[in-house]
Amino acid sequence: MHKLNIGILASLTFLLVACEQPGGNNEGSEYMPDMAHSIAYEANVYNYYFLNTWDSASVVKLKPMSMPRNPVAGTIPRGWSGTSSMNAAGRTTSSPETGISVPLNGHVPYYYADTPEERIRAQEEIIENPFPITDAGLARGKDLYVIYCAICHGEKGDGAGYLVRDPNPATFDEGGKYPAQPANFLQDVFASSTNGRYYHAIMYGLNVMGGYSDKLSYEERWQVIHYIRTLQAKALNMEYSETANTLNPAAGTPQSSVAQMAVQQEEHMMEEEVPAEGGEAHGEHH
Repeated sequence: MHKLNIGILASLTFLLVACEQPGGNNEGSEYMPDMAHSIAYEANVYNYYFLNTWDSASVVKLKPMSMPRNPVAGTIPRGWSGTSSMNAAGRTTSSPETGISVPLNGHVPYYYADTPEERIRAQEEIIENPFPITDAGLARGKDLYVIYCAICHGEKGDGAGYLVRDPNPATFDEGGKYPAQPANFLQDVFASSTNGRYYHAIMYGLNVMGGYSDKLSYEERWQVIHYIRTLQAKALNMEYSETANTLNPAAGTPQSSVAQMAVQQEEHMMEEEVPAEGGEAHGEHH
C-alpha cells in the first residue's frame, strides 16, 4: 500500500513537472493541441502552426503557403458588385458573376465609416435602391417603418411621432417628452436626397437617433426606404409604386419597368447570338 501511494505521488509529480507554462511564442503544454490550433487551412486566417510536421516532410515551407494571397484575377468580393449592379435594372441585366450576393442571414458588408465625411460620401455614391418597387416590398416596409420609425418620425413621415406629439388637454395628454425634433421626411430636402442619406442613418443613426443595423436586415432597410418614398410621393401628389415612379426616378425602379428591361435584355442577347448573313456569331472564333 505504501509503495502504491509513492507510485501515485510520483506519477502526479511527473505530470505536474511535465506541464509547461506558456510564454512568448510558446503556448505551453496542451492536451490535444490540434483541437485548439487548426492544422488545416481556415478562411481568412493566418494559420501558420509551428508544431505542424509539414516542413519536415516537404521542401516547400508551410509558413509562406499559409499567408494570405492576392485574389484570383477577375474575382469580385461580396458587396463589391460594382455600380452596374447598384440598382434594380442593373441587377436584372448583370451577369450572375457581378450580381449582388445577399446571404440567408441578410448581412451585406457596408464600406462607409461613421464619420461626417463618410456620411457625405455615402450620400454621393449610394443613389439607387437595389431592390425594385413591389407591392409586397412596400407592405413589408410599412410594417417595419411603423415598428421602428413611426414612433419618432410619425406614421405620415412628418416628424410628428408619438414621442413628440402635441399636448391635448381634452384627453389630459401632456404630449411627447422627446428632447429633439425628428426629421420631417416630407420636406423638399429629404424628398430630393439620395438613398444614401437614409441608408447611412439606418446603419449608424444620427444625433439622438441610434442605429438600426442590428434590427433590420439588408433587404429590410431598403424596403423601409421604399416606403418612406411612398409617403413623400403621397404628400406631393405623385406616385411611387410597383407600376410607376414620378417622385424621383433615381430613388427606385418599379417592378413593371424591371420586367420590361429583362425582356429587352433577353432580346438584345438573342440578337447578338444570331450570326449575320455571311458572317459568324458574336464571340465565335475559328
